[in-house]
Amino acid sequence: MSVRNFRDLAAVRLRDFSFRTVPETPGVRRATVVLCVLEHDGKPCVIVIKRAYRGRNAGQWAIPGGRVDGDETAVAAGLRELREEIGLTVSQDEVLGRLDDFPAASGFAITPIVVALDDPGMLTPNHEVHAVHYVALDRLTAEDTPHWVEGHDGTRLLQLRLGDAMTIHAPTGAILLQFRDVVLLGRETRVADLQQPDWTHR
Repeated sequence: MSVRNFRDLAAVRLRDFSFRTVPETPGVRRATVVLCVLEHDGKPCVIVIKRAYRGRNAGQWAIPGGRVDGDETAVAAGLRELREEIGLTVSQDEVLGRLDDFPAASGFAITPIVVALDDPGMLTPNHEVHAVHYVALDRLTAEDTPHWVEGHDGTRLLQLRLGDAMTIHAPTGAILLQFRDVVLLGRETRVADLQQPDWTHR
């Protein structure tokens, strides 16, 4: 699959996807992440970052993004954060669609949006980003990527295994799982009820 093929596929599947939103209630804060697909080493990949080892969510795996400020729309906030964090400029016209809001245990409702870039130019991570990783879409769709750990209380904890020392949990893992299933595999998957590890509850 090329980035162009991905864009065509994603546009159709996201157009037909009935995304769910978290309603406005007291205490809910808004954030947006951007699932950004581009070519790396000859393969279409989605960008995943590791947060800097200081500040909020220190050292955690993440998708580029952050909080919605003031009267920003979710899309505007996501594209602003993408530019600030890794230096990629994307117009609102290039957004292919969105997935379900994810109700994070930290109190944020996270809106994932999807873009695809043919010629992104050089990435310039800022101080909030320790490292940028490119996850090949064929790795994301591999059968052994989602792994489930059974909890003693009967719950299941998602471990999205994307590489050596790269195991990602909810909420980031949940958003990537829905992106994988809905956009790449054409499945109807909901992830809002997935368990989140205790260390994500802040």
